[in-house]
Amino acid sequence: MHKGRHGVRSIAVVIVAAGRGERAGISAEGPKQYRRIGVKPVIAHTLEKFRRFLPQAQLIAVIHPDDHGYFQTALAESGLLAQDVVVVEGGRTRQQSVLHGLRAASANQPDLVMIHDAVRPFFDLSLLERIIAAFDAGARAILPAMPVTDTLKRANGDARVIDTVSRERLYAAQTPQSFDFAAILSAHEAAAAAGREDFTDDAAIAEFAGLAVTLVEGAPDNVKLTLKRDIEMADARISTPLPDVRTGNGYDVHQLEPGNGVTLCGIFIPHDQSLKGHSDADVALHALTDALLATCGAGDIGDHFPPSDPQWRGAASRIFLEHAAGIVRKAGGTIMNADISLIAEAPKIGPHRQAMREKLAEILGISLDRCSVKATTNEKIGFIGRREGIAAIATATVVYQARQE
Repeated sequence: MHKGRHGVRSIAVVIVAAGRGERAGISAEGPKQYRRIGVKPVIAHTLEKFRRFLPQAQLIAVIHPDDHGYFQTALAESGLLAQDVVVVEGGRTRQQSVLHGLRAASANQPDLVMIHDAVRPFFDLSLLERIIAAFDAGARAILPAMPVTDTLKRANGDARVIDTVSRERLYAAQTPQSFDFAAILSAHEAAAAAGREDFTDDAAIAEFAGLAVTLVEGAPDNVKLTLKRDIEMADARISTPLPDVRTGNGYDVHQLEPGNGVTLCGIFIPHDQSLKGHSDADVALHALTDALLATCGAGDIGDHFPPSDPQWRGAASRIFLEHAAGIVRKAGGTIMNADISLIAEAPKIGPHRQAMREKLAEILGISLDRCSVKATTNEKIGFIGRREGIAAIATATVVYQARQE
């Protein structure tokens, strides 16, 4: 279930995959929705993305009666199980196929249904979030679309230009076109009963039924793979993915109190004050721990080492940093760089900078040239300037194994 401002709502996704795709040419791999881009069929990418982005949604695939073998192969390569997808045979037209899918979804009576072309594998999470936000705001028919940017010409039967069509307020429709389920099912049933088979998309059927269609911003990459060249370009895009480089930031501050020294970057520095904290209060390693966790969305140091837990009283902060580095590596990340800026009036950091860098390299298992420690004062301004505390800002750069779309 997904929660919105109107309470709990359920979502169904109807993936339309019953077409023959003649314009993409003939292939032993089957119709275009089963052609491989990267190492998986197009529809496998589409299924996997919907399961990843909307894990609780009901998935319904509408396929051609001759394509069960192709679909089962694609399903296995998507990583989904047979029970994850309801399979329905389509009709003679796309409109009929969508109606079959909607009827299959009616068993669960979802609140929102998304109707999506199987051959649009490059939609993203933000597009789905815009659709759901529009539904939560009260829209009952939602069309993702992009403004038309090309100059449009109207021609006669002899291929002669008659006039230039204004682009103002013209949009190119995308999918998933999304609707209040009961409303679009009723609209489709009404169109079928009226013998209307001339609609080019589901938004047109909603218009036919008197539903107000709300536009939301589409996604530039959410293109429909129609021609052989489209599939070749999609394959090239996935086969040479962009590197997955992520940067995380962390900040920490601890209060100073009378004492005999402070621990910064794992190095103890004799001083007339100490840092107050549940562990050894190493602000530098705490900030860097948060920076590493940020690169894979793993929360912050308090989630993994609650200060209320007595086992961490006085603990060396390298434990926290090693734990964060382990999480990053388990997620497929390689730590490329760690940078720490210390903000303190005293003690002086310069004499200890090299030892600090060496300690970071040892803990993280990376080369010394990838570890940076800098320091500055606060020009005697604020709590740091009054020597009431020390702060640290950390930045971590991690490269993750590139995943295919």
